[in-house]
Amino acid sequence: MKLVIGDIHGCRTALETMFEVVVPSNEDLIVTLGDYVDRGPDSKGVIDYLLEKKRTHKLVHLMGNHEIQMIRALESKQDCERFLSGMCGGRDTLESYGGGFEDVPEEHWEFIKKAELYHELDAFILVHAGVEAGLPVDEQDRETYYYQRFYSQQPHRSGKTVVCGHTIQGDLPTNLGYAICLDTCAYGGGWLSALDLDSGRIWQTNEKGGSREMMLGDLPVG
Repeated sequence: MKLVIGDIHGCRTALETMFEVVVPSNEDLIVTLGDYVDRGPDSKGVIDYLLEKKRTHKLVHLMGNHEIQMIRALESKQDCERFLSGMCGGRDTLESYGGGFEDVPEEHWEFIKKAELYHELDAFILVHAGVEAGLPVDEQDRETYYYQRFYSQQPHRSGKTVVCGHTIQGDLPTNLGYAICLDTCAYGGGWLSALDLDSGRIWQTNEKGGSREMMLGDLPVG
């Protein structure tokens, strides 16, 4: 199994339910697409849980724009104000830690700062937001990995399928054939989505502990 999990946004219950439903083995590859923090109720709990899974599973975690904003919040007043704004949801993150940046454990900062920009497989490019179609994966502007919108994604020159999050799709993932978006708004009553690249099986879980399944082929293409 090669399991890709979309934007989590502080939704630990949905994340725990996902692992309970899917039950990946310690030999399966798990890739999380970023946005572990902000907006949801338990950003600290999400990172605690992923750190636990890193000790027992083959888990690769990618960088999301909300992690970049959290890092940059330490670098300038303007970035800090943006992170703490209602649009970003940084206050929710800090509250889950106890109220301030100083309450974030060093192990969590290390997790955030060491997130990978993308993960490339034989047939797939896994990235938080997207990639510029005409450039090699390792030659992208870094902001593209974090911020490109899914509606801008075109078939990549490599011929590989891009699997990303970042751009909310509603209740179901979107499959364009050459690109798949798994951001289905885990926070605020939505779903956390995960895709097994080997089988095309999709699982969705939510903060109420609910779950449902489907196949990638069940989704309309385009």
